[in-house]
Amino acid sequence: MLSRELKDKIKRKINYFKLILSGETKHLKREINIPKKWLGNDYGGFFVATDFIDENSVVYSFGIGEDISFDLEVIKKYNANVYGFDPTPKSVKWISDQILPEKFRFYDFGISDKSGPATFYFPKNPDFVSGSVVEQSNIDLENGIDVQLKTLDDTAHFLGHQKIDILKIDIEGSEYNVLENIVKSDLFIGQILIEFHDRFFENGKERTLRVLKILKEKGFIIFGISETFDEVSFINKNLIKK
Repeated sequence: MLSRELKDKIKRKINYFKLILSGETKHLKREINIPKKWLGNDYGGFFVATDFIDENSVVYSFGIGEDISFDLEVIKKYNANVYGFDPTPKSVKWISDQILPEKFRFYDFGISDKSGPATFYFPKNPDFVSGSVVEQSNIDLENGIDVQLKTLDDTAHFLGHQKIDILKIDIEGSEYNVLENIVKSDLFIGQILIEFHDRFFENGKERTLRVLKILKEKGFIIFGISETFDEVSFINKNLIKK
């Protein structure tokens, strides 16, 4: 009898080939072949360009939820400095109950295209953890709380960083506005790891295409794509040239 893990792996592979054959993901293509490794579990992981991470690296991880498998593996394998951010009440409570390594620091604010308070809407399904500050299909607009958000520039200034080696963003549909703001920053960013939530919006694919164009114009190219085509990893071309 097949194990559940093996069944899930087979199912992911089948869905992967279905997506390729459907043509729905043809806008997502790897543009460079560099050494990379999947860090974290199947649900919360991302591809990371392994030649550009070490014990001095600064990793920003926006959108923690109740899964820090990515963050813990980054620390375990590379001893990098990870800064986690999430204003979600369930996430804040969950983090407070964890035994965390010294190199993981958590902050209970989120990222946005402007700094200040915002309404955070809870998911329609109470079993889910992650809500959003933008209107999308999975949130309950009648159920929200005020949270604090900061731009990437203000976050880096707050923490005293001039560069970010890895920027991980999993923020339930808010990534589109945030990314358009991030590319305007003067901060040097080595890698950007994004979970795209175009499935939450009627015009989701158009939003993703716009962000892909903006990132490419800024010098970021795709080096890794997950089997679901949701998690996409970009590297700064200037980093490769160094």
